[in-house]
Amino acid sequence: MSWEFRRTALRLTCTLSILAAVSAPAQNARDFRFDRDTLWFPNWTVWNYANGLRVREPATKSHKEKTDRYTRRCFVMSRTVQQFYKFARFEPKGAPIDDKELAHRVRQVTRKQPWHPPSPPNERIVFPGYANLRELSKAKTNLLQNNIGLGWPTYARIGNFRMFTIRGRDYQEKEHVILNETLGRGEMFVAYLSDYPILHINHAVLIYARTSKPGDKIDKYTVYDPNHPDRPRELTWQPDKREFNFEKDLEFGGGYTRVYQVYGKPWQ
Repeated sequence: MSWEFRRTALRLTCTLSILAAVSAPAQNARDFRFDRDTLWFPNWTVWNYANGLRVREPATKSHKEKTDRYTRRCFVMSRTVQQFYKFARFEPKGAPIDDKELAHRVRQVTRKQPWHPPSPPNERIVFPGYANLRELSKAKTNLLQNNIGLGWPTYARIGNFRMFTIRGRDYQEKEHVILNETLGRGEMFVAYLSDYPILHINHAVLIYARTSKPGDKIDKYTVYDPNHPDRPRELTWQPDKREFNFEKDLEFGGGYTRVYQVYGKPWQ
């Protein structure tokens, strides 16, 4: 083999390696980690709850404590986690940028359409000086809260109105199929949870993994719940009843809920 041929082959190998790095597949939801890829701060409920029931505010809480809470952002936070996972890249060894530029980059990420495919690594919005979203949102809580989006517009989302008109179990079976297909493609599923007209639950979460195995009687899913940044929550599908159930927590007594995918496509 001549030196000229070896040199040409070496150049071709290097070129292909560079192209492979540039066009490498974006992060897959199967690699999603709760302790790394979610927001550090919680979405607070407007009222206080215990065992799914509203309770009186503690008398020791000041007016400032009550009014300064970050509330009504479950849709915004679920969407933000998905957007950062698809469109952002962290460089922990890079020099941190100033708050003005950081806020600009946060808005760049959260203004991207969440149903768009993940960006390749070289096209992602870079956040130097931070290892991941959990670290960034802990260090810059107020900045993130002020730039990921308002809560009130989510009440007027067109997709929300399905809860008034589509409540049959056939539709839930279809959503169950879509959920499995979405996770099977390595994507995430933002879910609107509602039991209207009862309204024990009116909430949005991010479903990122299916933990049940073939043959299990109940399908189990791992969920990022913006109200609870401490650990993942669980959603289940019971095929015999054709219904979803969500984990019990302070603000929800646990059990039946309908699931509607949001941010999976325009107008959803």
